Amino acid sequence: MRKIILGVVIALAIIFVFRQCENKKEDQIILQENSDLILEQIKNVGKLVVTEGHFSDVFTYKNSKALFGDLISAEKKALVVVNADVTIAYDLSQIEYELDESTKTLRILSIPKEEIKVNPDFEYYDVQADFLNQFEAKDYNQIKNKVKVSLMKKIEASDLKKNAENRLISELSKFYILTNSLGWTLEYNGSSINEIEELEFLPF
Repeated sequence: MRKIILGVVIALAIIFVFRQCENKKEDQIILQENSDLILEQIKNVGKLVVTEGHFSDVFTYKNSKALFGDLISAEKKALVVVNADVTIAYDLSQIEYELDESTKTLRILSIPKEEIKVNPDFEYYDVQADFLNQFEAKDYNQIKNKVKVSLMKKIEASDLKKNAENRLISELSKFYILTNSLGWTLEYNGSSINEIEELEFLPF
């Protein structure tokens, strides 16, 4: 009788160990599948998040040169019309992250800064120059530099950068939705993201 009971106990123990191994193997497969899915999602959003804008402005350029000990003043001037296309982008292929399978955590370590590209088109009107003070390459460079400074101020004062950040948050929310649905945790800058609304307050 004891041998029968012992045999039954051993058989149950073997079945229990076998099932535990099977469950552990299934968990490992699911974990790997989830990890691959998260990595694929990161790869899919590795694109530029772009916001575009258009700016126009009119500048008056003047330059005066004193000659012969300030006896003569040679002037040149031009009316410059600038039309500029501006793009603001985040290259998400440069995002740095860690995937911790042991704690089921996706850690976003850093997000690249926005890339601002300004493509101005210059049109010159009413160009006037004295014979002794002609337009040179340095004049056009000065005009371009002044225009760039002015356009950057307008960009900072506009909603363009905010719109770009909103597009970025929209992409990052895909990470939260995916990790949350798989039972994973999303972290950024050392802090866990527990609600999708928290993405709006992240320091980019």
